[in-house]
Amino acid sequence: METAVIRKNGLKIFLMFFVCLLVSLSLVQETAFAKEISPEAKDFLNKMSNYLSEVATASSPSVVNISTTTMITMKEHPSGDFFNNPFFKKFFGDQFDHPGIPKKFKSSALGSGVIVSKDGYILTNYHVIKDAEEIKVILFDKREFKGKVVGDDPQTDIAVVKIDATDLPAIKMGDSAKLKTGDIVLAIGNPFGLSHTVTMGIVSAVGRANIGISAYEDFIQTDAAINPGNSGGALVNASGELVGINSAIFSTSGGYMGIGFAIPSDLANSVAQSIIKYGKVIRGWLGVTIQNLSPGLAKSFGAKTTKGALITDVMKDGPASKSGLKRGDVIIEFDGKPVEDTTGLRNMVANTAPGKTVQAKVIRHGKEETLSVTVGEFPHKKMVAKVEHDNVLKGVQVQELTPDLRAALNIPADVEGVLVVHVTEESPSYGLVSKNDVIEEIDRKPIKGLKDYESTVSKIGPSDTVLLLLYRNGGHIYVTIKQTESGQ
Repeated sequence: METAVIRKNGLKIFLMFFVCLLVSLSLVQETAFAKEISPEAKDFLNKMSNYLSEVATASSPSVVNISTTTMITMKEHPSGDFFNNPFFKKFFGDQFDHPGIPKKFKSSALGSGVIVSKDGYILTNYHVIKDAEEIKVILFDKREFKGKVVGDDPQTDIAVVKIDATDLPAIKMGDSAKLKTGDIVLAIGNPFGLSHTVTMGIVSAVGRANIGISAYEDFIQTDAAINPGNSGGALVNASGELVGINSAIFSTSGGYMGIGFAIPSDLANSVAQSIIKYGKVIRGWLGVTIQNLSPGLAKSFGAKTTKGALITDVMKDGPASKSGLKRGDVIIEFDGKPVEDTTGLRNMVANTAPGKTVQAKVIRHGKEETLSVTVGEFPHKKMVAKVEHDNVLKGVQVQELTPDLRAALNIPADVEGVLVVHVTEESPSYGLVSKNDVIEEIDRKPIKGLKDYESTVSKIGPSDTVLLLLYRNGGHIYVTIKQTESGQ
C-alpha cells in the first residue's frame, strides 16, 4: 500500500515537472520571437544590401557571355576497341567508326568577358578563346555578335576580342594596386552558362604567384564563388570598378571550394592596351636568369635578408649585360620599388616600357651599388617555330628558351634546347611530347636553339622513327616517336 502511494505521488511530481518545463519553454520561445532587431542593425544591413545591389546593377551590363566552337579530332573512338568487337559487329555490322580512323567533331565551351571600350573591345582569358574557330558574344541585353580575336598573350592568360558594335556599356577601370586583404569584391560571370551571375566575397590575398597557371603571375585571391564559365568575367570592387579578370579556381571536384584567382586589372589592362595599339604585347626585358635567395645563399652573397633576386646568368649583348649587371648580383630594388622575389622582379621588368632607363640597386660582394639599367624589349622575332614538315614532329610548336622562361619554369641554366609550347591533337607526338618539355636532343643530335631544331627536323623523313631527349619535371627522359598506321 505504501509502495502504491509513493508511486502515485512520484507520478504526480513528474507530471507537474513536465508541465512546468513546457510552460518555461513556451515562455522562452515567445520571448525569442518577441525580441526585435535593433533599428541600427536593420538600417546598416538594408543600406549594405542596397549598396551591393547598386554595384551589381551598374556593373553587370559590362559583362558578356562568350561561346566558342572548336574543331576536335579524335584518333580513336572513346570506347576503344568496343566497336571492333566481333560480338558487337554480329549485331550492328560496320556502321560505326573504326578505331584509328580520325573523326572530327565540334566542341562548344562557355566563358565570360568584360567590355572595356564603347566601340567593342572585350577583355577575356586566353584559355577561353584558345583554338576557337567561332566566337559568339552575347550581351546583357541578349544581343548576339560574332567575335574576332584581336590578339592574345598566353604568358598572362589574357586575350582581346572585338565585336562590331558601338555605344556599349564599358566598365570603369579600377586600380588593382590599391586592393587590400579583406576588401569586399563581386565576381560577375556566366558559371555553368547561367548568365550574369553575381557572387560576393572578400579579397583573401594579393600577389599570389608560383601557382603554375601562367608565366607572369600576380593573382588576386578571393573567396567570391567562381565556377566553370566564370573565366574571363569581372571582379569588381565596392565602387563597381574592374579590379580583376576572373581566371582560375582551386578545386578537387571541378567546382567552387572557396579559392579563386583573378588577374589584376592593372596587368590585364596593360596587356590589352598593348594588343589593341600594337597588335602584340610589348613588355620589358633584361636578359637575365634569376633565382630566389635561400638563407644560405643570402649569407654567401652578403645579403641581410632573403628578399631580392639573385642573377645566375646574364645573356650576352642583352640589356642587363650592357648596363653592367653581373652574375652574382642580388637585385633588391628596381625603379624605386623593393624587390621581394623573382616573381616580383619579373613582373616589374615586364611592365616597364622598353627603352626606359631605371635605377637598379644591387648587392655586389656584400656592398650595395646602384646601376642605371636601360630596359629592352622582349624579343618576339624568331622566338617561336611551328614545324609543318611531314614527319612525326608535325604540329609541335616550340619556342626559344629565354632567361625569363627559365626562371618562370625553374629550368636549370645547363639545360639547352627548345621549349614545347603546344602539340596539336593530330600530331604523332601528341601524348608523348607535352607542353613545357625541353627538347634537348633529336636522334642524339644536340639542339641549342630554334636554328638547330628547324635544321634537324627538316631532315626527318615522313616514315622515320625519332628518338628525343627531353627535360621534364626536373629530370631527363628519352622518348621514341613513330608514325601511326594511318600515317597521321
